[in-house]
Formats: sequence, C-alpha cells, structure tokens
Amino acid sequence: MDLSVREQCRLLGFHRSGIYYEPQPETAENLRIMRLLDEEHMRHPASGSRQLLYFLERQGIEVNRKRIQRLMGKMGIEGISPKRRTTLEAAGHQVYPYLLRGLNIERPNQVWCSDITYIPLGRGSMYLVAIMDWFSRHVLAWRVSNSMDADFCVEALDEALGKTAPEIMNTDQGAQFTSREFTNKLKNHGVAVSMDGKGRAIDNVMIERLWRTVKYEDVYLKEYVSGADLHKGLKSYFEYYTSVRKHSSLDHQTPAEVYRSGRLNRKQTSI
Repeated sequence: MDLSVREQCRLLGFHRSGIYYEPQPETAENLRIMRLLDEEHMRHPASGSRQLLYFLERQGIEVNRKRIQRLMGKMGIEGISPKRRTTLEAAGHQVYPYLLRGLNIERPNQVWCSDITYIPLGRGSMYLVAIMDWFSRHVLAWRVSNSMDADFCVEALDEALGKTAPEIMNTDQGAQFTSREFTNKLKNHGVAVSMDGKGRAIDNVMIERLWRTVKYEDVYLKEYVSGADLHKGLKSYFEYYTSVRKHSSLDHQTPAEVYRSGRLNRKQTSI
C-alpha cells in the first residue's frame, strides 16, 4: 500500500518540511560565521552583537555589526541582559506571566518546558524544538524543521499531550509559542501557560542546558550535512540521552528512570 508523504511523516514523527529540505540561501562564509556564533552563544549566552563582533575579530573574521545582527535574527538568538520590556507581540498573540518563580518542582508532569534552537548543517541550517519534563529532564517529544513556523512546535506538542498533560508549560515569548493554536491546545488540556521574561533564558534554564548538551555531545561532533541525517542522528541521541545517559543532577539515574519513578534522593529546590 502506498502511503502519502504526510502519512509517512506522521508515522516517523518527522515534520514534513524536513523531507523537502533545501540548503538555506546563505553563502558558505555566512554559514561558517553562523556556526561560530552558535558555539559562542552556547558558551556565553549573555554576549550581544557587539561582543560577538569582537569575538569574530579575534578569529580573524572581518564583519560589520549589522551583518551579525541579521544572522543572529535568522538564528533566533539574542544576548541575555536586563532591559525594559520592549517586545511587540505578534498580532492576536497573548503573552502570559512567568509562573515558576519560587515554585518547588517536586514531581514529573508538574512543569514541562519547550524551546527552539538553531542547528548548523554542512550545507545550510535547520531548527529543533523539544518538549521536556522539567523535574526528570525527560524529552517527551521533538521535531526538526527548516523554517521557524509554528507547525513543527504544534506537532511536537500534540505528541507530548498524546501521552499525558502537565500542570504548567513554560516557554519563551516567541511567536510559535504565543500562537493561538499552541496556547489553545494547552488550555484545552487544563494546562497553565507560563512564559519567560523577554531576554531571560535563565527563566527556562533546564531546556537551555539541554541545548548545550545536545550540541556539544552530538551536533558539533557529527557535523550533519542534510536534514535527513540530522533527524536520524538526533533520534539516536535522544534515545541515548533519556534512557542510557546517567545524569549527575538526577543522582546518576537516567531521565526515563526518574520520569517513571518520580523520585530523587535529594530534596528539590525552588526556581
């Protein structure tokens, strides 16, 4: 029986845009710069465009600040710094308050978190979204896409909610997460919506740690060339991360073990 591309993607848990992946219209030089910016942002997330300009200059790369700002925008990154809230939400999108401050997170499915990160490829780039249980670090669902639309985020959310639902979902204020399709699905499942303050990645610190681990233990080492290679590699890595890799922060248990048992030997602290 022949299956449509949509049905094949659904069965594989793969966002359709990854099937039709084409190299991004960036020069090889810009892709190299974006890879360097991504690595430096992982090391020093507080660095803004000015600091990143100095970083590139130390690498012998001459580039102006405007170009760096454009590439940072395409990558979806910005420096973390205290500032007045000047973000303009997308039309019809509501921003929700941050609910985790002072909260003791003591059990699985109390809080989930989600975010999107830029993934450099040999001949382009893609984006990765993941939904993770905060308490256990268990990755409940993930998707890759060659665009920053909301569809792949909603697909990941559908997969996660197909298993159970959290009490709270925490994200940043990106248009993908403030979209009505994303937030309505949460509210229909009785989930409270929480969002980071603008420019405060520390508010969603657990998923920021996940990105650092995924990139340094897999993406940067493998240097994937295509979207299909990336998907295959990440599938293997997330299986390792959740079911094999022992985490010192989880008393040397795997995320899957903690998610199933709901227990740590030490007391959880508040956010």
